[in-house]
Amino acid sequence: MKVARLAATVAAAGLALTLAACGGNPTNTASGSDTSGASASSSGSGGSGSTAPVVGSASFPESEVLAEIYAQALQAKGIDASTHLDIGQREAYIGALKDGSISLFPEYTGNLLTYFQPNATQTAPDDVLTALKAALPDTLTVLTPAAAEDKDSYNVTADFAAKHHLTSIADLKGISGLSLAGNPELKTRSYGVPGLQKVYGISGIKFTAISDSGGPATLKALTSGKVDVADIYSTTPSITQNHLVTLTDPQHLIAAQNVIPLIRKDHDNATVDQTLDAVSAKLTTQSLLDLNAKLNGPSTPKASDVAAQWLKDNGLA
Repeated sequence: MKVARLAATVAAAGLALTLAACGGNPTNTASGSDTSGASASSSGSGGSGSTAPVVGSASFPESEVLAEIYAQALQAKGIDASTHLDIGQREAYIGALKDGSISLFPEYTGNLLTYFQPNATQTAPDDVLTALKAALPDTLTVLTPAAAEDKDSYNVTADFAAKHHLTSIADLKGISGLSLAGNPELKTRSYGVPGLQKVYGISGIKFTAISDSGGPATLKALTSGKVDVADIYSTTPSITQNHLVTLTDPQHLIAAQNVIPLIRKDHDNATVDQTLDAVSAKLTTQSLLDLNAKLNGPSTPKASDVAAQWLKDNGLA
């Protein structure tokens, strides 16, 4: 769903800064098998058949804290889990799962589906999950997804929502001359302007392209009143910091991106399932917003410390 971050080296670097600030579910575009800069936050061997699972993460804070949550939850159940953080893009960590370098990874349903099945068209959560299970390699499986999602979302200011009685994207239909800001590709993407017209019947949209992936420039355009609606990734801390209203998507215009444990089958067992299912039961999109806000706070705490506190707060430590 998100913009390909490796179209050029400069583009990749710029988007990496955005991810550092806002979390960010990785796209299907991969960086290859390069894992330079990867670091293990604790020791452990994740080879095929190993009894000590190694939890990997991608190169952005949200993925790292989710990996720490998984690992520490397993440790609390007596499982000798460890982490290997900052592996890189999807192709790199899927390769690490396949060769046994890691055994578990926090993923996102929609983007994982289209990695293995590029032409997938499912968008509703249950449909995405069913298709994902069928598309996975024989050595991998997924556990119970969380309600938490990190994906494109349409946001308005609290004042604008109150003025027009807005709670869902469908409510935008009655607003004349609606203006929308987002990355340039939103003008043509199926979940962008064309989808808003086709699925929700919203016509006459005035589109403003802002190339910061829902970052400061997009936020300023929204809060200043330059645009009415902005596409901002759903776990970006600025949503809560600015009291924005994220509009619900009852027609599933934007494909589901539920956080889900992706695991090697040879590391899956009843204890692991029960432990990670309990984590998923507590993870909401608001949880991710709160975790990202803490990770990007002035004290810049470690992902491991933020994870430990979350587990304690939710009775999972």
